[in-house]
Amino acid sequence: MKNKMFIALSGVAIAAAAWIMAQPRPLPPSIDRRGVPSWQVDNEMPRDVFTFCRLRYSSYSGRGRKWATDYPDADLNFSYRLQELTSMKVHPDGMVLNITDPKLTDYPFVYMAEPGDLWLSEPEVKALRGYLLNGGFLMVDDFWGGDEYDNFAAEMRRVFPDREPKELPLEHPIFHCVFDLKEKPQLPSIGQAMQGMNFEYRPGPDNGSQVHYKGIFDDKDRLMVIICHNTDLGDGWEREGENQYYFKNFSEPKAYPMGINIIFYAMTH
Repeated sequence: MKNKMFIALSGVAIAAAAWIMAQPRPLPPSIDRRGVPSWQVDNEMPRDVFTFCRLRYSSYSGRGRKWATDYPDADLNFSYRLQELTSMKVHPDGMVLNITDPKLTDYPFVYMAEPGDLWLSEPEVKALRGYLLNGGFLMVDDFWGGDEYDNFAAEMRRVFPDREPKELPLEHPIFHCVFDLKEKPQLPSIGQAMQGMNFEYRPGPDNGSQVHYKGIFDDKDRLMVIICHNTDLGDGWEREGENQYYFKNFSEPKAYPMGINIIFYAMTH
């Protein structure tokens, strides 16, 4: 997992820990860290850490655990890289919560994977709306094509009937706040990349080839939700150690820089 870029980036300072007061809680004992290094949280300031929190949700399809796509490796690897490469204090284990869990407000950042078949209950709609309007930030990742986007957008309209997602231009600070990205990163899954594809094909007018980063904003123009559509940042985190080609072309230059930019921007705005 070591790489020259990561060594060079060890001096990148993300002074966001002061804004992050998420209560750390470990993964269940049954979760294997799969070789990802662990570290100790400072006992004197156990709450002054960033905890990567993944949302558990319902799905229409038979794959009822779509919320767990790339879990736990993506969460563990990304948490490790944040701890290793930045000055941010990070909990090693991450957290998984239901949308309606009262503890959700303890975590200023939450992550949702593969929401193309998302279905929200009424309590989930209300809880997610309250969380976001009260300062929370949601990152949505890894869904492809027009049908999956339309379903997700319909569910988000239940959360915010009067707030339409807006395309984020490349000039937006989220693409430049730590890593100065020259394009909006698009990552296929490792399986697609090994077949020479740069995206995951879906039938229809939106076939997955054009990456989108959209945002939902509150009344003060604060970015509450970033929607990473037609890209799979999570696979870049999960699969970083499995294939050198995938690491050099997708994990290293795209998945980690974009992920770190999103965390930095979310925690400082």
